[in-house]
Amino acid sequence: MRSMRSAVVAAVLASLVLAGCGGGDEKDGSDAKPESGEKATPQEPDTWPLTGLELADGKSADRKHPVLVAKIDNTSSSAPQVGLSKADLVVEELVEGGLTRLAVFFYSQLPKQVGPIRSMRASDIGIVSPVDGQMVTSGAAAQTIARLDQAGVKFHQEGSAGLARDSSRRAPYNVMADLAEVAKAAKVPSARPDDYLQWGTAAELPKGQPGTTITASFGSHTTNWAFEGGSYRNQNTYAADGDEFLADSVLVLKVKIGDAGYRDPAGNPVPETKLEGTGQAILFHKGRAIRATFEKDGLDGTILLSTKKGSIKVPAGKTWIELVPADRGEVTFN
Repeated sequence: MRSMRSAVVAAVLASLVLAGCGGGDEKDGSDAKPESGEKATPQEPDTWPLTGLELADGKSADRKHPVLVAKIDNTSSSAPQVGLSKADLVVEELVEGGLTRLAVFFYSQLPKQVGPIRSMRASDIGIVSPVDGQMVTSGAAAQTIARLDQAGVKFHQEGSAGLARDSSRRAPYNVMADLAEVAKAAKVPSARPDDYLQWGTAAELPKGQPGTTITASFGSHTTNWAFEGGSYRNQNTYAADGDEFLADSVLVLKVKIGDAGYRDPAGNPVPETKLEGTGQAILFHKGRAIRATFEKDGLDGTILLSTKKGSIKVPAGKTWIELVPADRGEVTFN
């Protein structure tokens, strides 16, 4: 009898142990709450590729369109230029006759009226390729189109969706672009482009020297800047009142100029800016000028800046880049 009772007790104890070990009513660790002192690691805010500026928390810089680069005339015939205030970045480049044309970059905003739109150049390959930008243009010479096709640069020219002539303007300075419409025809997989420049903060820059006024001469055209109210203002802009591009930084690059191999309708040889290799640079920010050198590995490479003490970065914000000819241009400042 004592043996039988021992067996019964052992069986009861075993069943209790098994019941306690059963997991049917227990929750796994996935629902466990973090310890009271633990905090989730904050996610770094995304930044715009053409300015380096941060987006609001949780917002993404991915867009369902590429960077659109509008070629805008930069002579008195273009007045008034429209849409510059909505641009992220502007590059001023040499064209025939010592004049200049603007490559105006749009990504964070796509205004419904931009222009006047003019023709593109082979120089634009090195300007737009670092961010796989697509050109918005009135057209181009056959040689230029062949060069851009070979380089894989896509473009939207007159006759494409979003480009039309404005009857209130004089031809050929009357092609205007609705970038929202252009973007619909330029859809690409949603992906943030690479940064156009290496972005940083003003605190990281060397002290430099005074640089509140800038004169950048291309030949027949000179662009003048003055640091006013916290921004660099183009003193001889053709932009409409209130639609100017206010630059946080002006970056001057002394670049090599070649021959594009053909002449314009007036018989002027067409120059080609070689935006690659190395050269002198001056970065203007907050009324200061920092002399540097630039390096760009190939036409699709990123522009890198450095001094004798090491690399420097462009403070996040809106930047205007002057591609001044190394052999004939001149830059002065004080």
